[in-house]
Amino acid sequence: MGEEELVIVGRIILALVLGGLIGMERTFHGRQAGFRTHALVCLTSSLLMIAMAYQGRWLGEIAVDAISAASSRMAQGIMTGIGFLGAGVIFKEGLTVRGLTTAASIWVTAAIGILVGIGFYIVAVLGATAALAVLALFLAIERRMPAEIYMYHMLCLSGDAVMSEAELRSLIAGHGLTLSHLTHHLRDRGKQFEYRMTLRGRDPRSAEALSRHLRTLPGVIEFRISPTGD
Repeated sequence: MGEEELVIVGRIILALVLGGLIGMERTFHGRQAGFRTHALVCLTSSLLMIAMAYQGRWLGEIAVDAISAASSRMAQGIMTGIGFLGAGVIFKEGLTVRGLTTAASIWVTAAIGILVGIGFYIVAVLGATAALAVLALFLAIERRMPAEIYMYHMLCLSGDAVMSEAELRSLIAGHGLTLSHLTHHLRDRGKQFEYRMTLRGRDPRSAEALSRHLRTLPGVIEFRISPTGD
């Protein structure tokens, strides 16, 4: 492997590392587009820019100026179309967004196809290998990463058994959770009082423990705990 190939390999690895680092931060804060998604997006951008930077290798020295503009427009058109396809695999299930990594994998696959089509085989093979590593190996890493869990929580109490905000915060904190975006709602002509909030924690079992505790409180009419990406 020559010096130029080593530079290309280094750029691809660096793209994975930098994209993965940003994704780790997002995963830690419970975002849906996390570690693998950001790594794939950064990898794809790197592959396309490498292809543009080394046009002389796959176009040859003849008529580079005449062909490079058309090739760039073709790549842009392909990636724009793939954007619509990727959006089609993203869907919302309740408060959870699914399909982000699949959309990113479609994007990187399109980039690899462009590289194969222009004959830049080494980058295409390296890109495919890196993408497979993200989808397979990075998944094992992502599952072991510490992450915060965000939940939407609604608590409806009878009007004669309303707990104070301080009591509510103490109850939530007792289960290893913190709350934010707290709102108050008076319902049914004052017969019911409703709290709505976002909960944050690190232990997936905390939601179940909180649910069990709320079921034992006599003043609770209704409650809902739903996982969310924010």
